[in-house]
Amino acid sequence: MNPFKKETKQLSIFTTAGYPKLNSLKKHISLFEKNNIDFIEVGIPFSDPIADGSIIQKTSEKALANGMNMDLIFNQLEEIITDIPIVLMGYLNPVMTFGLDRFLEKCKHLNIRSVIIPDLSLEIYERFHKTMFESYQVYPVFIITPKTSNSRIIKIAESCVNSFVYLVSSNATTGANIELRENNKRYAEIKSICTNTPVFIGFGIKTKLDVQRIQQSVDGAIIGSAFLASVTRNEAAKFLEEIK
Repeated sequence: MNPFKKETKQLSIFTTAGYPKLNSLKKHISLFEKNNIDFIEVGIPFSDPIADGSIIQKTSEKALANGMNMDLIFNQLEEIITDIPIVLMGYLNPVMTFGLDRFLEKCKHLNIRSVIIPDLSLEIYERFHKTMFESYQVYPVFIITPKTSNSRIIKIAESCVNSFVYLVSSNATTGANIELRENNKRYAEIKSICTNTPVFIGFGIKTKLDVQRIQQSVDGAIIGSAFLASVTRNEAAKFLEEIK
């Protein structure tokens, strides 16, 4: 069963492992549980996060300076007990350095069903890695934009049937100032194309009104930069109470 497929509209929050302190992940997940967040994205810090805006880049830099690494992320997740589905988001270089087989084995052990690797294309996945992912029952999430062709969206939706499609609200990096309303018709069209595969929109979602608008068109919203900015201001609990 796909854990990201629900009858109700959903909200997901992204947090960078190791930010603002090395052991902050447990506290953040506790906050997500308290506020009934539907699923969690845990970011693996990387020195060159090409898909991320300045806020997430800075949190990655701080997390790396704190000493966060792949082994420690898995060790921390091992100690955290939660019923909320967790998705790992990271880039291909650290995953391959850690060892893809070892990475997927750890994910399966921790019941992490899906991963987002922004620089892993559908073509490279299908040609080189699909068999290994499926052997561990860990399924990738692929990213599309409103400008992605319908034919490619169909292919990606088929590959994400056990996870979800990540629709970025525009071609910008995360945290960009985006007018979400302009693309509502296209968002709904993309959801229709994806049929039974869940579709979640991220990038530039900052307010409760943003979340409500997104949920009108697709299965749910993903918030990253706005949450991490609230963490920096020591207002994470307040932000989550207001956004939900």
